[in-house]
Amino acid sequence: MPIISRIRTIPDHPKKGIMFRDITTLFKDPAGLRIAVDQLVARYKGIKIDKVAGIEARGFILGSVIAYQLGVGFVPIRKKGKLPAATMGKDYELEYGTDRVEIHIDAIAPGEKVLLVDDLIATGGTAEAAAALIDESGGDVVECAFVIDLPDLGGTKKLEAQGLRVFSLCAFDGE
Repeated sequence: MPIISRIRTIPDHPKKGIMFRDITTLFKDPAGLRIAVDQLVARYKGIKIDKVAGIEARGFILGSVIAYQLGVGFVPIRKKGKLPAATMGKDYELEYGTDRVEIHIDAIAPGEKVLLVDDLIATGGTAEAAAALIDESGGDVVECAFVIDLPDLGGTKKLEAQGLRVFSLCAFDGE
C-alpha cells in the first residue's frame, strides 16, 4: 500500500474549498511510518549530512527519527518565542499577516551540511524562511525533504527558484 493511500483528506478544513492532507493517519500506521522514514533515510544514506533540521511540529517527528537513523544531530526550527536560549529568526508571509521561525544561534556551525525536513510543502513560506535561517547561520542546505507536495500551490517551484533542491515522497495535484 503506497504512502499516499495512508494520508487522510479532509474536505473544507480549515475553511471551505481547502482539501486538508492529514498526515496523522500515516504516523499512526506503524507500517506507513516505517515506509516513509525508511524511504527518506535511504535517500540520504551515503550523503554528507551533519544535521537534520525539522520544522515545527510534524517536521520534529520525521526529522528526529531521520537524524537518529543517519547518526547525526537534530535541530528544531520553532515558532517565535519557543526556544530557551539566544535565537535568530526569520519572518515569512501568511495568507493574512506574517509569522516567524527561529533557531538557536549555536545550532548550526558554519559549513555544516543540513537536511531540512517537514511533513508537507504547500506555498513554501515556512520552508523558505527555515532554509534562509540555515543559510544565515553558515550552514548549507543539502536538500528540503517532505512527505507531501502540493505542487499547485507553488512551494516546490519557489524553493527551486532559489537554488534549493526539493524532494517529496508523494504529491497531491489539484490543490
